[in-house]
Amino acid sequence: MGVKGGAAGGGYSQVVPMEDINLHFTGDFHAITSAHMLLSAMVDNHVQQGNKLNIDPRRIVWKRVVDMNDRELRQIVVGLGGKAHGVPRQDGFDITVASEVMAILCLSKDLHDLKERLSKIIVAYDYSGNPVTAGQIKAQGAMAALLKDAIKPNLVQTIENVPAIIHGGPFANIAHGCNSVVATKTAMRLADYTITEAGFGADLGAEKFFDIKCRYAGLKPDAVVLVATVRALKMHGGMNKKELATPNVEAVKRGLPNLEKHIENVQKYGVPLVVAINIFAQDTKEELEVVREHCAMMGVNVALSDVFAKGGDGGIELAKEVVRLAESGTAHFKPIYPDEMSLKEKIETVAREIYGADGVNYSAEADKALAEFEHLGYGKLPVCMAKTQYSFSDDQNKLGRPEGFKITIKNCRISAGAGFVVVLTGDIMTMPGLPPVPAAEKIDVSDDGIISGLF
Repeated sequence: MGVKGGAAGGGYSQVVPMEDINLHFTGDFHAITSAHMLLSAMVDNHVQQGNKLNIDPRRIVWKRVVDMNDRELRQIVVGLGGKAHGVPRQDGFDITVASEVMAILCLSKDLHDLKERLSKIIVAYDYSGNPVTAGQIKAQGAMAALLKDAIKPNLVQTIENVPAIIHGGPFANIAHGCNSVVATKTAMRLADYTITEAGFGADLGAEKFFDIKCRYAGLKPDAVVLVATVRALKMHGGMNKKELATPNVEAVKRGLPNLEKHIENVQKYGVPLVVAINIFAQDTKEELEVVREHCAMMGVNVALSDVFAKGGDGGIELAKEVVRLAESGTAHFKPIYPDEMSLKEKIETVAREIYGADGVNYSAEADKALAEFEHLGYGKLPVCMAKTQYSFSDDQNKLGRPEGFKITIKNCRISAGAGFVVVLTGDIMTMPGLPPVPAAEKIDVSDDGIISGLF
C-alpha cells in the first residue's frame, strides 16, 4: 500500500494467484501479527495483575506490530484512562515484517523448535536489570497455537505451472530477508535444484542468507545468481531516474563498480556465481556487451534473463549456467565471520568486507546495548544489519561504490528467540511511513470482485 511493488513478479515471470499472494494470501502475516500482539497484551496484563516478575514498565522492549505503514504509530503512549485500563507507559509499533515472530517462524525447523524460540524472546527487563522472557510470561504455547498453520509452507505455481513455494517475509533492510528454513528444506526434498531468493541488494539479502540462515539451517549453497539490470547500473553511474530508458553506455560503465563490489562480496563466501541481467526492452546491445565484458574480466559469466517477456524460454541460458556452476563442485561455502567473534567485531567485519566502509561509529545507546548483550551471554549470535538497500553505505544518496565512509550504528536490539542481534544503521526505520502518493490510491476492486492496481 506504500511505495513497494507487488511480491509476485510480473509479466510472464510471476506466481499466481497474484492478487491473493499480495494481499492476504493464506493469512500467515495476520497470524504473525496476532501472535506478536498476544505477547504484547500478556506482558501488559502481567504488570497490571500484580507484576510478580518485577518488570520495570520503563524497560518493556517488546513493541506492538501492525502489517501496515503507519508513521503515527512509531511512538505512542498506552495505558491511559485510570487504574482499570493499565499502567501508563511509552510504547510503539513496528511493521509486522520486522517482528521477531516473523524471523522466528522463518528460522524454526518445526513446531517444537518454534515454541522453544518463542519462549526465548526477551520482552522486558526487571528492576534489577535481568531480562524477562516470553517463556516466563507463559505465552509461547498460545503463540505457537496461533502459528500452527502459518508454519506450513505455501505451494503456488508460476504462470507456466512450475511449482513455487512462498513462505514468510522478513524484509532484508530491517530483518533477515529470507524465506523460511522449512520452505527451503521442503523444496530441496522435492526437486533436483532449489533456488531461493535473498531479498534486496546482495549486501543485505545475500549477506544475511549466508551469515544467518545458512549458519542455523546447515545450508551450503552450490551457486549464486547475482541479479543486475542495465537501468540500475546507469542509476549508479549518475543518470537521473527519469532518464534511465535512454541509452547511455558511459553511464553503464560508471555504474559497473557497484556490480563489481557485489561480485567480490559473493566470492568472499566461496561460492561460484553468474550475473543474471534482467532485460528491459530499452536495453541496447552495446550496453549489455559492456556488462558482459567487464564481468568476463573478473572471471564471471553473464546470462541474459528475459523471463518477464518470454517466461521460461527467456531463462534457458541462465538455467544452463546455474546447473553448470552447481555441478562444478567448486563451492566451498563459509560464513564471513565465526561465532566466536565479539558482536562489535562481527559488525565491523560486515561493514568493512561487505559494505567497504573504513570503520564504524557507535552511538552511546548502541555501545550500551552491545555491552549488555555480551554480558548476558549473547555475544556468539550473528548480527542482522538494518540498512538502506540503495547504497553500500548507510546513506541512500551515496551510489556506485562509495569509499572513505563510516557506518553509524544508532542502536541495537536483541532477538534472542530468532538468534541474532538487530543492528540499526543510519536513518533506517522499523515502521515505514506512506509516501506522498501511496500505492493504495491506485488500488481498487470492481463490483464483481476483480482487483486492479496492484502492479
